[in-house]
Amino acid sequence: MSARLSRREWLAAAVLCSAPGRGTAGTPSKGTTSVTYAALTPESTLGELLSHPAFKGFGRRLLPWDDRDVDEQARLSDIGALLPYHTNIDLPSTVAALNRLVADAAAGHQVFYELYDDAERKAEPDKAHAGLFFFRGTPGAPFAIVAPGGGFAYVGSVHEGFPYAAEISRAGLNAFVLKYRAGRGGQIATQDLAAAIGFVFRNAGNLAVDTKGYSLWGSSAGARMAAFIGSHGAARFGGPDLPRPAVVVTAYTAHSDVGESEPPTFAVVGSRDGIAPPASMERRVDALRRLGTEVDYRVYPGVGHGFGLGIGTSAEGWIREAIQFWRRQPR
Repeated sequence: MSARLSRREWLAAAVLCSAPGRGTAGTPSKGTTSVTYAALTPESTLGELLSHPAFKGFGRRLLPWDDRDVDEQARLSDIGALLPYHTNIDLPSTVAALNRLVADAAAGHQVFYELYDDAERKAEPDKAHAGLFFFRGTPGAPFAIVAPGGGFAYVGSVHEGFPYAAEISRAGLNAFVLKYRAGRGGQIATQDLAAAIGFVFRNAGNLAVDTKGYSLWGSSAGARMAAFIGSHGAARFGGPDLPRPAVVVTAYTAHSDVGESEPPTFAVVGSRDGIAPPASMERRVDALRRLGTEVDYRVYPGVGHGFGLGIGTSAEGWIREAIQFWRRQPR
């Protein structure tokens, strides 16, 4: 199913909804109050996004940069300017994914969870930048956690987080998008991913997700995070001692580390990627295969770095193939 929306769909007047409940930080909750939320359009401003009632209390974490001033008069159609390491920004899939969150909030679902509790955020204030966005699939289905890229300088959720999760959810699977802390060469970001896995396992019953056969997805910097935990487990990065993922999906990363054993891996890159060229990807792919790991590796002609869903390029449709690869693996 395509993420593309017609202009008429973009300009839908409103989404009738029930507001999400306000549970304690980090605790899943259900909504009860009926309200009306306006849909977002490409002409919506960043100020309207940040102040949207569906995103009350966490709207800032939708955007890539934590501490950079934002021109609130800029429009969603200009959001690519906030993503310097990314290409092929597809506005329809971005707007559609944001409106999916609005619609879920409209249905009374909690769409954002604090990753750390009040005491942890007080002790380490930068933990207030972290959190999890939830795109629900079929209740009881396995879950994925998506770690977007951004060179550990920003978090590109609007391009390669929310659109990925919307596709995974449409396939009936549950998907979380991690807003992690940028900086420090990715160390704290990977710790946030480890903490996110622990959060989902602890709250699996309330979230209605199956912890067996979960997957980790990452693009560029986010792929490094997903691969590290796939290789070594969450406990290595400060998380709980939990099973490693059943599948790791990595997009355009020059990550080279390999563990003693590895989960099945789906890897994609563009032939014109100057940041994570295919040769870099292939060295790790070869190392994985020498371990006996199942690897599905794709190189897409004429595509550069940070292509996201790849809509309009030779990479279009890769995410559906990655979902199929995940589904084929034993749980």
